[in-house]
Amino acid sequence: MTISKEKTLINFKKAQSLISKIIKMVEGNEYCINIMQQNLATIGLLKSAHQMLMENHFNTCFKTAMEVKNEKKKQEMIQEILKVTKLFNK
Repeated sequence: MTISKEKTLINFKKAQSLISKIIKMVEGNEYCINIMQQNLATIGLLKSAHQMLMENHFNTCFKTAMEVKNEKKKQEMIQEILKVTKLFNK
């Protein structure tokens, strides 16, 4: 596993831990602002993980696909990126 993927995995594990904490906070009827702060921290970790995945994809899979002469494959890769970007921005 690359260092980039290890860092991404760490962010996912931290987010998972925070989500468990948030669930307990909600179940414990804790103060809403405290829950929202933990939720925003989780969102930040997930956005960071997404960015790392995107950068890794561009530097590996996407780069390799753009180096081949197969135009259909290139267009498929571009469409995949556009689809993920569109979903992220919803």
